[in-house]
Amino acid sequence: MTIRNSRRWRTILITSVVVIAVLGVPAWYYLLREVKTEYASDTEHFKYGSVGVEAANGAPYWVWKVLPRVCSKHLPGENYDDAFGLTWEEGKDAPIGLPVMTVGFRRIGINCGLCHTARVRTSEYDAPTIYYGAPSSTVDLQGYLRFLFACAESREFNSGRIMTAIAAVHDLPVIERLLYRFLVIPQTKRALLAQKRQLGWMDRAPDWGPGRQDPFNPAKTQILRLPYDGSIGNSDIMPLWNWGHRDRFGLHWDGLNTSLTEIFLNSGIGNGADNDSIDRPSLERIQAWIQTQSPSQFPFSVDLHLASEGEKVFKQYCADCHAFGGGLTGRSVRIDRLETDPHRLASWSQATAESFNSLSQYDWSYTHFQATYGYKSVALDGIWVRAPYLHTGSVPSLRDLLAPLDERPSVFYRGYDVYDPDKVGYVYEGEDAEREGFRFDTGLPGNSNRGHLWGIELDADAKTALLEYMKTL
Repeated sequence: MTIRNSRRWRTILITSVVVIAVLGVPAWYYLLREVKTEYASDTEHFKYGSVGVEAANGAPYWVWKVLPRVCSKHLPGENYDDAFGLTWEEGKDAPIGLPVMTVGFRRIGINCGLCHTARVRTSEYDAPTIYYGAPSSTVDLQGYLRFLFACAESREFNSGRIMTAIAAVHDLPVIERLLYRFLVIPQTKRALLAQKRQLGWMDRAPDWGPGRQDPFNPAKTQILRLPYDGSIGNSDIMPLWNWGHRDRFGLHWDGLNTSLTEIFLNSGIGNGADNDSIDRPSLERIQAWIQTQSPSQFPFSVDLHLASEGEKVFKQYCADCHAFGGGLTGRSVRIDRLETDPHRLASWSQATAESFNSLSQYDWSYTHFQATYGYKSVALDGIWVRAPYLHTGSVPSLRDLLAPLDERPSVFYRGYDVYDPDKVGYVYEGEDAEREGFRFDTGLPGNSNRGHLWGIELDADAKTALLEYMKTL
């Protein structure tokens, strides 16, 4: 190579480095730079800590923030928390369970707290009390997704309208304005419409309603890329506490896995993280927290003398299946013995379990997924705040669960957060419940209130005593 050619290549190389520096550094800063909030408190981390969703599939925060204004005609309420039962604490950027993290620009993700935080009012006039780790009875995940999809499909979802709405509440820097207008907003629209196509099968099954979800059909269609098989996986959200006492228990309603670590990893992936973005230390921190997190205490007075009588009833009739150390507690019971709704069980097959166990795109391997023959007998710690009952969430109160089948409500309203201490469950009928709740029809597939006939033969006094004891669990 001549000296002249050598100088030419050196000039090209230097010019390339300068161009990369000029263009690459800002691109990194505005698209890839990560700034995560750290929380000293484990509880705050549970509520707001990122688990790695934002970098892979996080929604741009300021777009998300203004969508209720931009697409108000598609919103069944005044704001996110009102429309979808989310819990938004004063002074926070987003509701519990929707962490905000900077990845180039501010993005919003999802973590465990979204589904596993309950709010309870002791009367219609009281402010709600928040219970961490408890299953939410109000969060309407399906309604939330449908709002986002409907907005993305609408004419209102365009850069001009969204940028005007953002400008009314926040002054974006000039470069971010350009980024939002020409890249972020169009890409967000495409991503939402793609997700709508992936989850279009939801419209062919009964609605989930607040406090429920289909935990694995989304994973089957989005992670395994399987066609929708027509199954209905709708089931109630479960609590996250006392897992130190649940070692080797079957997880999820049907016990489809016995590894809590695998379930946490799968929840991160299912919520939108990928192999590169998932924050395993964050998930491990939450997993450690739920090992010792205690169940929520009943917020009303308890007749301790009556509860002591009820404890005797519980030990005789319930403890073998529902007390820690019980012979069947945490184990699956055959569906033909339970006589309850079979749809959730049928939505998970051995072939599906093997497909998950054979996934190879992650830095870990799944090895504990399995199919079972029934639903597990759950420990009843904090049972009062886990209403409605059965895996379908189809029996509104413990008192109703102890009633004969023909006396259980066939239609009721769920999602209203005022509590009924006598029935041990949320208020599910009346004008307020109808106005704020979701009409739940037990006659629809996946909603059956049949099954768990144990206890219905007890006399009225024994049932009342048993209910008083269960308030203390």
